[in-house]
Amino acid sequence: MGIEAALPTDIVLTTQLKRVVNWSRRSSLWPLPFATACCGIELMATASSRYDLARFGAEVMRFSPRQSDLLIVAGRVGIKMLPVLQRIYQQITEPKWVISMGACASTGGVFDTYACVQGVDQFIPVDVYIPGCPPRPEMLIEGVMAIQRIIDEDGIPPKGPDGKRVPLGIAVQPATAAKTTTVGLTVGTN
Repeated sequence: MGIEAALPTDIVLTTQLKRVVNWSRRSSLWPLPFATACCGIELMATASSRYDLARFGAEVMRFSPRQSDLLIVAGRVGIKMLPVLQRIYQQITEPKWVISMGACASTGGVFDTYACVQGVDQFIPVDVYIPGCPPRPEMLIEGVMAIQRIIDEDGIPPKGPDGKRVPLGIAVQPATAAKTTTVGLTVGTN
């Protein structure tokens, strides 16, 4: 009753090994959430049944860097947290991908202080930037899909002439436009 019964026995399927490896990498991203603020709540909502990140093969949130290949930095990063973030990035297995989620992780947001990092891309290579404060779960799903498209095309993150990993620097655009709504306001005389 399985697929074996539906296929003839004399059929031969051919493909390139690179395509099979890229398909398996794309379909089994294991994210490590580094969530420190309100973006972390949106990250949790992405894994819920309403948005269901599991449809895209990124359902297994791992909290061990050696079992992950996608780092999602969601929220502000303090100067004291930066060495921890860098060590986590170094321990993630190759090939590794990084998503910077929200205004605080990407640019420091409204926290223009000495204690907050003004963008994690100064210290680790970021592949996808997701704007917003906080961004919607749909934006995170679009960011994961952007990484999946890159994996399908290339497979391995590019390296520069010095041998270091080159960040992709993709910025996700909002899929929907903001609508203005007028609300009737009346002032009572009571």
